Amino acid sequence: MSATATYPNYSPGLEGVIGGITTISDIISETSTLVYRGYNVHDLASKGSFEETAYLLLYGKLPNRAELDAFKKTLAEEREVPEQVYTALKQLPADTHPMDIAKVGFAVVAPYDPDYAAPATDQAANLRKAVRILAKASTIVGNGHRIRQGLEPLKPKAEHTIAQNFLYLMSGNEPDPEVAHVLDSSLTLYAEHGYNASTFACRVTVATLSDIYSGIVTGIGTLRGPLHGGANEEAMKMIMEIGAVENAEPWIRDALATKKKIMGFGHREYKKRDPRAIYLTVIAKELAVKNNVSHFAQIADILENVMETEKGIYPNVDFPAAYAYYALGIPIDLYTPIFVIARVSGWSAHVLEQLSNNRLIRPACIYEGPHSVEFVPVDQR
Repeated sequence: MSATATYPNYSPGLEGVIGGITTISDIISETSTLVYRGYNVHDLASKGSFEETAYLLLYGKLPNRAELDAFKKTLAEEREVPEQVYTALKQLPADTHPMDIAKVGFAVVAPYDPDYAAPATDQAANLRKAVRILAKASTIVGNGHRIRQGLEPLKPKAEHTIAQNFLYLMSGNEPDPEVAHVLDSSLTLYAEHGYNASTFACRVTVATLSDIYSGIVTGIGTLRGPLHGGANEEAMKMIMEIGAVENAEPWIRDALATKKKIMGFGHREYKKRDPRAIYLTVIAKELAVKNNVSHFAQIADILENVMETEKGIYPNVDFPAAYAYYALGIPIDLYTPIFVIARVSGWSAHVLEQLSNNRLIRPACIYEGPHSVEFVPVDQR
């Protein structure tokens, strides 16, 4: 008999279990819709900017021009990190994964926050911390990448957006605004997604009245796993394994026949299409053509057509993000850290919401081990 039949209230992976009430985002599976505080994510990604989206998540409303300008000014002022962070990152082995670099970066920067000593329940301080976390994320990831290459960190430029800051620090080159728009849109699409694994883990951490930085580090650690944030990296490795357009259909049909996992397709929360993938697919394919990797767009077309025809399964946001980031010249192991740059906005919004009406998160479990085991002294075992 299955565990779910034996224990009717048990749901593996907590699937379908209500973990809380939120006003931050909503996933409408039947219509393949995702909204942030009521706004369709497609509109936010195609018509707005990541900074506007982050403001929406943190403050609960879209900013007017004055509010947005002031927000960008604050982000620019808070973008640099203490030299001690770089000192710590330089001590890490050269092959340290960028997600671990991000964890270390945020763990080290925490005590240097001006509101470090504020209690976890101080929501005004938490909001100020959240803005600093958002501002510093692209700097930690971008300059962390430089450090592992043996290069010195670069000073962020005040005029850059968050997307432009990352691209500049990563490459050392001034980013093309049109190209940066693709990354900016992907940040908006990755910013928030309900009670996913990393967000829930973040809420669990701060529900103990730990601090927001601890929650962010928890979120990064959870996101590191390939079943959550690492899917975009695995999707690009799959595309590169296929290599050529003429290999795409034989590869995907063989993969289906042998029940090989197809990375970047399907999502637990959506019965049909992932709404985040719709707009990103369009601009990712345009970028692939622009940057002379159009064969990746053609491979993507073939995989999408076969998966839809044979399985009725559509790409999730990680699939177009994979070849979009490749076309941007971003190393594959930085794909998930880019996710961090975006998701700190959503995680922080959830921290603020959790602490506004906090209760320690402590689910029950089912024990199936033995009882009444007699203790035997060590010398008699």
